[in-house]
Amino acid sequence: MKYLLWLLKAAIFFTLFAFALNNQQDATVHFFFGTQWRAPLVLVVLTAFAAGLVTGVLGMVPRWWRHRNIALKAQQTAATTPPAQTTASAPATPPAPNDYPPVHGI
Repeated sequence: MKYLLWLLKAAIFFTLFAFALNNQQDATVHFFFGTQWRAPLVLVVLTAFAAGLVTGVLGMVPRWWRHRNIALKAQQTAATTPPAQTTASAPATPPAPNDYPPVHGI
């Protein structure tokens, strides 16, 4: 299994390397007010990918923080509340609903 993963990684690397070698032509990116940037096409594609990645991560940070805070509050309440003693004849209580509001997709 370990060798298959290395083989997959090598195949991905050589595919991307061949893509970079085949796209060395200069590309011009035109910005506002007549400014432009000339660079190899592979660098332009890599920059656009990195910018999209950074934008996506920054868009997810508030949600990660909210879920982290909810998890920390749940850990604190679980640590401060004593465990409930149940008897064999007592019926099981249903689990409590979540404390956080529902998340709606975009």
